[in-house]
Amino acid sequence: MTPILHTLVVPFQHSEDIRKSRFLAQAAPVETPQQALAYVQQASDASATHNCWAYRIGQDYRFNDDGEPGGTAGRPILQAIEGQGIDRAVVVVTRWYGGIKLGAGGLARAYGGTAAECLRLAARTPIVAMARLRLRCEFAELALMKARLKELGVKIEQESFEADGVTLQMRLPAARMDEARARIVDISRGRSEGYALDE
Repeated sequence: MTPILHTLVVPFQHSEDIRKSRFLAQAAPVETPQQALAYVQQASDASATHNCWAYRIGQDYRFNDDGEPGGTAGRPILQAIEGQGIDRAVVVVTRWYGGIKLGAGGLARAYGGTAAECLRLAARTPIVAMARLRLRCEFAELALMKARLKELGVKIEQESFEADGVTLQMRLPAARMDEARARIVDISRGRSEGYALDE
């Protein structure tokens, strides 16, 4: 069984002082690479020594060492994201150099450790696979249909009213699809069916 991935509920930050250098990790939920890069720009501090970062959105990921020795910052941040079971998130770790060199291993531990602790402390929520469903029903059934489907976590995206009824397009947790379709048939006494739409 694949592990359940989580994303962050809201942006979060955590700082640590490691051998006189200050490390500030800032993490945020994102849906697209463009959002991730915009967050990197916003969270970076031009007065800091380095602003290293990583993001993962599904199979898409990137990381950057921002002048630190290759592999000592961005990759450990990405490994922290993956190690915490987080997806759809970006982490920026900013460093203010304090005069003591940490060495490659020390840098990797500092960047990865600060990022991991930030993600560990942040509020998170499971990522639920969503599916889409279309349904046609009669006007008389609409209120009951909406109320009973809402109980399954259904969100209505579109409603189209025609002369002989209503077409609804909805999003719902994929795991509730069969239950929703059975409920539609039950409420309409077999007159309506739910059709799955491919994402």
